[in-house]
Amino acid sequence: MNRTVDVLVVGAGPAGLALAARLARAGAGRVEVLERDPEPGGMPRHLHHGGFGRPPRPWLSGPEYARWSARAAADAGAAVRTGVTATGWAGPLSLETTSPAGLERITARAVVLATGARERPRSARLVPGSRPQGVLGTGELFQSVHRYGLPVGRRAVVVGAEPVARHAVRTLRRAGTDVVAMVTESRRAAAVTGVPLLTRTTVGELRGRGRLTGVAVRHRDGRSGVLACDTVVFTGDWIPDHELARRGGIPLDPGTRGPGVDASFRTSAPGVFAVGNALHGIERAATAAGEGAAAAAPVLAHLAGAPWPEPGPPLEVRAPLLWVTPNRVTGTAARPLLLRSREPLTAPLVTVHQDGRPLWRRRIPATVSPSRSLRLPPSWTSRVDHTGGPVVVALG
Repeated sequence: MNRTVDVLVVGAGPAGLALAARLARAGAGRVEVLERDPEPGGMPRHLHHGGFGRPPRPWLSGPEYARWSARAAADAGAAVRTGVTATGWAGPLSLETTSPAGLERITARAVVLATGARERPRSARLVPGSRPQGVLGTGELFQSVHRYGLPVGRRAVVVGAEPVARHAVRTLRRAGTDVVAMVTESRRAAAVTGVPLLTRTTVGELRGRGRLTGVAVRHRDGRSGVLACDTVVFTGDWIPDHELARRGGIPLDPGTRGPGVDASFRTSAPGVFAVGNALHGIERAATAAGEGAAAAAPVLAHLAGAPWPEPGPPLEVRAPLLWVTPNRVTGTAARPLLLRSREPLTAPLVTVHQDGRPLWRRRIPATVSPSRSLRLPPSWTSRVDHTGGPVVVALG
């Protein structure tokens, strides 16, 4: 079946739902959101701690926030369809989908990729060993405990020490599991009370056959050992779910591994936008929703006939910085840019230059964590030469 809509949003997480609600209220026409899961809301559906919303509300849990977001989009007039998977592209602005109702080809005036992020599996992290029972990612852990009420194990090791890892510790404890250690390659990390934190440490091997019996760990100074456990939870290695973008030939940014976009969330493909964690991996739900809401204005401008800009110079980072988004400059940005470091930094001096010409320089009077993004003010983007070379963000 062939259908036509005005805006097709792929992904009903915080970013996609916030954008759909804003567009529908603004009279953008037929706004349709596709979600492959049986329920809308994205990752917050599995996070039962409070603090969701903007500003953070201690009493608002992830599932409640997910239901509120989906209801807001539907009440605004957007059509939210669950159990529908976008399998490929049938044209520049046409997607092929499959659902229990059958196959469809949906053509839109604008397509928005809000596909979110996914965890890289244990195999992608190159951790050797057999494939015993008890090896989980955080998504599997949260669903097992919160959605299905399944037992997890008696003794667990959490690999990671970022905020999601700390939520994993709390979830394991709620399930009655003893967390024997948190393991991270970072030099510094925030510990959880009562849980040993092993920094500068890597997991070298998984032990066990039918069931996990332990993980072999190695410290950077050469010390090694085995942590006895029947469960290991790998956290923190999040990347954008970029498969649909790749199938559409949309260039990915080498730093974020998500679609490259300008400050108006426009990809290099005319009519195709990308928002939320599809751009940069894991960020807070409020950040993703804020990007979705901010993308409404450029989408509406496109529907009204605004021209699609040339790609413009790319934004690049230098180590130890990991990525920056947006990562192309086509005009003056109106929102702060997100900048992520690969390692902890103390009061870093951040510089921006193009072709040897300084554009911006500032010392950040704080400790920067690899699990939190810096926000760079956007004013310097007005000084970028759109015909020049790459714009480089570095520590200077």
